[in-house]
Amino acid sequence: MTARDPAAAAPQADDLPDSDPALAGVRVLDLTQFEAGTSCTQSLAWLGAEVIKVEPPGTGEQARNASAAKFGTDSYFFMVLNANKRSMTLNLKSPQGKAILTRLIERSDVFIENFAPGTIERLGFSYEEVARINPRIVYAQIKGFAPESPYGEYPAFDMIAQACGGAVSITGESDGRPLKPGPTIGDTGTGLHCSIGIIAALYQRMRTGRGQRVQVAMQEAVINFCRMAFAAQLMFDKTTPRNGNQSLLGGTSPSELYPCKGGGPNDYCFIYVSRAGDRQWKRLLEVIGKTELAVDPRLGTADMRFAHRDVIDPIVREWTLRHDKATVMKTLGDAGVPAGAAFDTQELINDEDLRNRGAFATVDHPTRGTFTMPGWPVRMSDSNVKVTAAPLLGSDNNYVFEQLLGMGEDEIRTLRECNAT
Repeated sequence: MTARDPAAAAPQADDLPDSDPALAGVRVLDLTQFEAGTSCTQSLAWLGAEVIKVEPPGTGEQARNASAAKFGTDSYFFMVLNANKRSMTLNLKSPQGKAILTRLIERSDVFIENFAPGTIERLGFSYEEVARINPRIVYAQIKGFAPESPYGEYPAFDMIAQACGGAVSITGESDGRPLKPGPTIGDTGTGLHCSIGIIAALYQRMRTGRGQRVQVAMQEAVINFCRMAFAAQLMFDKTTPRNGNQSLLGGTSPSELYPCKGGGPNDYCFIYVSRAGDRQWKRLLEVIGKTELAVDPRLGTADMRFAHRDVIDPIVREWTLRHDKATVMKTLGDAGVPAGAAFDTQELINDEDLRNRGAFATVDHPTRGTFTMPGWPVRMSDSNVKVTAAPLLGSDNNYVFEQLLGMGEDEIRTLRECNAT
């Protein structure tokens, strides 16, 4: 990977280990917007790469104002997806702006975009052109559909990818309509797939000296998330149906969300016993005081328990309703029975252990003030990057022009006068 001047690296926390983070020295030109692309570049930033977000002057990336409570103030949508990045403004429709981006391409390791199909080519920065400028660069693209597919020219958002990638078809009750899963696996999931490809390409470049193109289609990333659904199709030789809270690969009981004491909208606990043997089933019966069911001939195997779940569910429900969901989870977990409380977003963000581990991080934003956002879940013993707030629009223009490109005041003033930045 290209060596960098340490002074040019993104600022790091004072309490980090002596060694640089994993991707220190990697410079990323981030031309992404909304969620799929920004998730990719944020993950690279959290691994230590210097990510320079290139945005249109004046308005910035579209997500800055998407779902914003007040126009002109960056949205939380934007801020939770763009932490730890730098921001510079360039008018890529102007010759001067294109020239500056070309100079940055020469000095960067990764170029990534997720514009609508055909946009980056019309701007003059196709893979072929960028690779000509810098043969060592890793050129990454995220689109809704593969360019050569029948849908290659179609725009896409998360829910479109989830529908076309199979996730919607397997979500919901068997007798109900298909539903969009809550997590944005079409967006963030695709971004994380792309970051894996980028890191692999950087590693391969160490051997070959060459960059390459990395392409990820959102539809295909969702398909990859649905591998168990395709395993079920292979197993049963038919289209995988919606199966509610049951595994797609086979039924067992309990495998359900059970209501708990409190009666709130999320006062539930998911309880699941494995199909592989009866140990967890017998442990559950001991906890709820129903050991006699261990010898009930109707409930001797996982398939039999699934067939008689109308017998099991009321018994388990009667026990869970006597306890709050956290107690249910702890009691069963301590006994070796898989159980998960349905924690809501407020409960999770206020969880002291999760905060201490960095699953959530509190940042200080120049205009929004202090707020808490999800952090980076990957723990590495010798690579750590403190989560910092998303940048204000163009806040790193001077850094890029002066320190990275060595431009003087007159040259920078000319750029501003011709509305290139």
